[in-house]
Amino acid sequence: MAEPATEVVVRAATEADWPGIWRCLAPVVAAGETLTVDPGASEEAVRRYWMSLPPRGRLVVAVDPTGVVLGSARSQPNQGGAGDHVANASFVVGPTAAGRGVGRRLGTYMVELARSDGYRAMQFNAVVETNVRAVALWRSLGFDVLATVPEAFRHPRHGYVGLHVMHRRL
Repeated sequence: MAEPATEVVVRAATEADWPGIWRCLAPVVAAGETLTVDPGASEEAVRRYWMSLPPRGRLVVAVDPTGVVLGSARSQPNQGGAGDHVANASFVVGPTAAGRGVGRRLGTYMVELARSDGYRAMQFNAVVETNVRAVALWRSLGFDVLATVPEAFRHPRHGYVGLHVMHRRL
């Protein structure tokens, strides 16, 4: 088992972090098993998606003591207008950091950040049901599965699987 991420620092991301974020995202996007991003998307397309945030959007990275990016998370209002009091977030942990607590560190940080930003809840719209590690992590951080949209995700190994809508009050 890998060492826990005891010395991981989560901080606001900058444009200079993109190469490290891409090193985390590229294999996850290409695998096509957990993100609702086209596995054939170009680096530039993924960069536009991950790095471009609306007002109130936040982008963070988890880095090791030497500054190597281990993972990243982004958040924004789940809806506009009268629905902008609920946060939405996306997470990625690079394959070399999997199982080391980086996802938990990012998740805990983003929940606290959303709370401090005045959101009343956080909602994930698309947690792939076969991503059992992520589902277990979010449950351990207080998220509940509100619903599962059947066959809403085309998994490269399991075929059509459900997408969980997960939610927690802040």
